[in-house]
Amino acid sequence: MTARRLALAVAALWALQVLGGVPAAADEVPAPVEVTAADLIADGEGVSGRAVVVRGELVGDFGRRGDGTVWAQLNGDAYAATPVPAGGSLSGAYVGFGVRFPPASWAGLADPGGYRVRGPVVAVTGVWRFHDPERSGESYLDASGVVLLAPAEAIEAGGPRWLPLGLGLGFFVAAAATALIVRRRRG
Repeated sequence: MTARRLALAVAALWALQVLGGVPAAADEVPAPVEVTAADLIADGEGVSGRAVVVRGELVGDFGRRGDGTVWAQLNGDAYAATPVPAGGSLSGAYVGFGVRFPPASWAGLADPGGYRVRGPVVAVTGVWRFHDPERSGESYLDASGVVLLAPAEAIEAGGPRWLPLGLGLGFFVAAAATALIVRRRRG
């Protein structure tokens, strides 16, 4: 009789797990969730401690530390795809955050992006750390892998923008002429 109850209990637990009623084993790692930089900035607490994949451009500086880690800034906004100097339009604020690459996941990428260089565009997999108490409350992506999507490239900026230059010169001439007229009347 006891063996029969045990078999029924095992069958019931198996049925619940198959139907989704019992969570998976604790050692199973969920697949990373693809998110945007804007998602992390808007609701960083909601994905804290979860594995994520974020696409963006590495910009600023690669901060190499004595322990072998490399820190970088990942911008995941519209400017990562099409920088303004390369013909992209102004479309909101820059959206980015810090990424910590352990020595094992650092790919030795080319120089980061700047005004005249679009940095490497990458997909970074890692765990989002929201207000990490071990790092004085800093929020960052603790990377475990990186895939290069597009290499760094120089940006050829267009020539001078004549309309703003012409307007600026016109206002300067008007101000100088006004100052000259006022000075002559006073004196």
